[in-house]
Amino acid sequence: MVLDLESSDPLAAAIAPPPDETPEQRWAREQREAQARRISEQIDEQIRAEKQAMKKRKPMKLLLLGQSESGKSTTVKNFQLAYAYDAFLAERAAWRAVIHLNLVRSVNSILDVLYRELPEKTIISDPGARPYTPGLDVGPLDADIDEEDDEREYLSDFLESPLNDSHRALMLRLGPLRMVQRDLERFLGAASSEEVHSGSADVAPWNTGGWRPREFAVTTRSGWKTALNRMRQPAGHQPSLARSSSSARHSEKTDDAEVEAAVEILAACAEDMWALWTDATVREVLDKRSMRPEEGPGFFLNDVMRVAARGFEPTEDDVVRARLRTMGVQEHRILVEKGTEAGCEWIIYDVGGARSLRHAWYPYFDDINAIIFLAPISCFDERLAEDKRVNRLQDSLLLWKAVCSTKLLAKVQLILFLNKCDLLEKKLARGVRVVDYIPTYGSKPNDLEHVSRCTSSFPLFTCDFKDISARHSPIARMFYSFLTTAVDTKATRITVATVREGIQRNNLKSAVLF
Repeated sequence: MVLDLESSDPLAAAIAPPPDETPEQRWAREQREAQARRISEQIDEQIRAEKQAMKKRKPMKLLLLGQSESGKSTTVKNFQLAYAYDAFLAERAAWRAVIHLNLVRSVNSILDVLYRELPEKTIISDPGARPYTPGLDVGPLDADIDEEDDEREYLSDFLESPLNDSHRALMLRLGPLRMVQRDLERFLGAASSEEVHSGSADVAPWNTGGWRPREFAVTTRSGWKTALNRMRQPAGHQPSLARSSSSARHSEKTDDAEVEAAVEILAACAEDMWALWTDATVREVLDKRSMRPEEGPGFFLNDVMRVAARGFEPTEDDVVRARLRTMGVQEHRILVEKGTEAGCEWIIYDVGGARSLRHAWYPYFDDINAIIFLAPISCFDERLAEDKRVNRLQDSLLLWKAVCSTKLLAKVQLILFLNKCDLLEKKLARGVRVVDYIPTYGSKPNDLEHVSRCTSSFPLFTCDFKDISARHSPIARMFYSFLTTAVDTKATRITVATVREGIQRNNLKSAVLF
């Protein structure tokens, strides 16, 4: 007996011609099948052509500009979240050390303020004031003390110090965090950070430079990317020949051991860190010195018990909020993973925003599809870290003017992100009055809607930037503006989608928001 394979195949049975098919019916069926094959082949050819065109298409190039701490790196992370999520997930675990560094820096900055509240003999002379970690100083980690505080203010502060013995004991127990900060900075590449002089740097020094050593920073030549790549290597990964020497392996093992030791110290200090942050007296001291770390970048003290726990794994929001100051220019290649433009590549350049680093921007002005300029509008009452004489909002306006007037950028789409609206709203709710810093604001309502947008009665923020664009652009250009909070990933994802589609199609019409 011969087994009929075709009869056992349901698909073959379904497409088989009827046994009583007439010649006319057979001809009609064959015509339909031929037509279906032609349509299928056309679709296949169209897909092949689109894939080939996608390969030949030039990458879209996007440049992010703005002063330091304006939200450029956070915006890059939002692009990665929206269009390269798998790649974002692959890097997420590697951000743990960065988040830990952010947490430790917040604690140590608070401790630096508290040490200034103590009598000098407590800091220097008292043997019991030294933590148990050998060779570790308990004084302020950063040598920079505000020059505005003279000796009289200092003496007055510690003589009237509200801190007691319990605070001193708490500070001693948190002493090892200074070693943790140094180890994490070294692991992430602090040793290769460039020192840049900023003494005479202009607002837009396209052809000049300088150095400023205040903040731990990441450069294009630092160990940050190397450290990140090593931390996310899968099990069994074989190192390259260049890193296979015994000294290289020993260095990596030492680094990894120090990072794990830092994790253990953080876990042991978690309750004390929380006690420090929630202590009413400590908060009074911080308020007296107008120090609000919760409004700064990379703040995780509100989540200290979770972040400092053993086995902590960063969430998406954690990575977006994590902060490392960028020096030099970081290039991010994002391959769109889904949608009609899957396979399209975006190259996003994230630049250092300090005045001394802006000379490096100019080479990237050539062959750019669009620029997103980030201006933090919450900083109307702040001054530049590199030049205390300059208001940060005024610096953003002058920098925007320089970018708009650059002839090389005359035909480049400029998109303005008025960023950090969440912090602006908090400041206004706290009672910080715009009129105290911008007298022309007058008696208008001191709320987010009136301050950030423009009306027929007054120009402020949005209208100032729009007016500069109109008056200083070499040729007439459309003005595109968004009010943004880059750490709000849901809202920013919508903004990023609108901007990306507009740049891709060169018709960013829906971006004009007033």
